[in-house]
Amino acid sequence: MTTTYREALREAHREALSSDPRVFLVGEDVGRYGGSFAVSLGLVEQFGEGRVRDTPLSESAFTGAGIGAALRGLRPIVEIMTVNFSLLALDQILNNAATLRHMSGGQLSVPLVIRMTTGAGRQLAAQHSHSLEGWYASIPGIRVLAPATVEDARGMLAPALADPDPVVLFEHGSLYNLAGTLPTDPVVVDISSAAVRRGGTDVTVIAYAGGLGKALEAADLLAGEGISAEVIDLRVLRPLDDATVMASVARTHRAVVVDEAWRTGSLAAEVSARIAEQAFYELDAPVERVCGAEVPVPYPHHLEEAALPQATDIVAAARRAVGRRG
Repeated sequence: MTTTYREALREAHREALSSDPRVFLVGEDVGRYGGSFAVSLGLVEQFGEGRVRDTPLSESAFTGAGIGAALRGLRPIVEIMTVNFSLLALDQILNNAATLRHMSGGQLSVPLVIRMTTGAGRQLAAQHSHSLEGWYASIPGIRVLAPATVEDARGMLAPALADPDPVVLFEHGSLYNLAGTLPTDPVVVDISSAAVRRGGTDVTVIAYAGGLGKALEAADLLAGEGISAEVIDLRVLRPLDDATVMASVARTHRAVVVDEAWRTGSLAAEVSARIAEQAFYELDAPVERVCGAEVPVPYPHHLEEAALPQATDIVAAARRAVGRRG
């Protein structure tokens, strides 16, 4: 079946709501409007306003309501429109959802899924172009997912809802129209492991979310120059799958980490540090990082493009890693 990232997410919600009466969706405009990015379009007509609930404009309030419902045994899906708005609910996510199991000595579970749109590249200016996945990936007590393919968009929600702990699921805004093919059988996705999206022997390119497509494009360009790039899709940002990354670095002996977020304190910095700690003697060159410029993301298209990692930037980093200039 050929579908899109958006439609795959919608179908995952439809399946979850159909199969488990404990599941419900809450958020701003998720009901009659169909969601700000049309992920929930048509769901309120099928399942009713009791299970697809529009909320007031208070991220802290409806995220807290989701946490309370999860504590009482339900399986809420909380949609936060864009990642910048999640900062208004950060107290609920960090100080309640992520900590209650620990602070209760294991007596309480918070089986909650929080979805939000992330990333730049759509001319939404500085307020709506953040990539804060690395911030959330630094929080113990939650699982952080970043589907970059149609298959992962379709298959990650079910295991996320089955997790007894909170799961934060980031949907990159540039991917909603991404088209792909799904198998006829139900999609089963492992939400613990990274995925090797392309094999290679000369350099490992590590990416996630909106960066994966650019990494694969770069791999095609590098192949034309005789450089074989292996592409790793992290997809699970917490806990990071160190084993897959280190196994790839052991094969290629070089690494390029792609991250749309700001370079300082980024997820790319964490991945690079782990490679240095665990695979230092496998490296034949320093780890390269390709990150977003350390500025608020500009609105003009040409400036936004300049501020974000592009395939050509990844190619240049891979050339440096293998000792070629061009």
